[in-house]
Amino acid sequence: MNLVPSDLSHFDWDNQRVFLAILTEGSLSAAARALHVAQPTVRRRLDALEHSIGTVLFTRSPAGLQPTPDALVLAGHAAAMASAAAAFARAASGPADGVAGTVRVTASEIVGTEILPPVLAALRARHPRLHLELHLGNRNEDLLRRDADIAVRMARPVQAALHARRIGAVPLGLFAAPAYVGRHGLPARLADLPRFALIGPDRAAGDLAMVNQAGLDLSRDDFALRTDNHVAQLAAIRAGGGIGICQHPLARRAPGLVPVLPDLFSLPLEMWVVMHEDLKRMRRVRTVFDHLARSLADYLQGRA
Repeated sequence: MNLVPSDLSHFDWDNQRVFLAILTEGSLSAAARALHVAQPTVRRRLDALEHSIGTVLFTRSPAGLQPTPDALVLAGHAAAMASAAAAFARAASGPADGVAGTVRVTASEIVGTEILPPVLAALRARHPRLHLELHLGNRNEDLLRRDADIAVRMARPVQAALHARRIGAVPLGLFAAPAYVGRHGLPARLADLPRFALIGPDRAAGDLAMVNQAGLDLSRDDFALRTDNHVAQLAAIRAGGGIGICQHPLARRAPGLVPVLPDLFSLPLEMWVVMHEDLKRMRRVRTVFDHLARSLADYLQGRA
């Protein structure tokens, strides 16, 4: 790859957006759909970018466009620029002293689908000029790189540049649907669990290690239904598919789930709300942060 000149004025950000879209989507047509532009536009912008840096970024294969080694080197830089551009757009979306504009929140899939929707709906009802972006995923968004403004995390952040508020510990336990208990009964001890239909992780070794450290002695093969998606696990428990781990406040919601061996297994999981220190000066971000902290505390205490 040619050395990039110190004058970057000839680099067009739209060309780099196209590069990222192709890298993510795997083809020109899919990138065009993702960017809502015509495929010839995507082709033209990719050609312009390759010409400006003097190297080929993709090669064709039966599986689609494959990134070259040079493309993989550039991918992280382009992604960082995309995050910075999105953060700039959010920062400029409203006045710093008002509750208007865009705030991006990230949370795990289970928190984002089961807990946050009514919390965010109530916030928007009070502040209709506020626009919220909700990113769901179990991978921590990088707040230092401004991938998100606020994060709900299930572990204490360690970076000094982050402002974090501990909400409390979410108790996790074993639960089953009443229909499943009616058909199969309940285990009398932890050692009986493998004789029941268990719902748990598939390839997420960290999840399995965590529950085993809390007192279970299970392997991947002990689970009758395996998925690393926590929302799918909860849906399977509610559907009567077996016994699985669930947050106590979620288990209490209708239709209620039946506790399984509550005196023998319990796992506390900390909950934190986190944002970058620099964003404390923006009123809309502080408003969302404080609202999330209050609402999640109510959730832990059974008030929501």
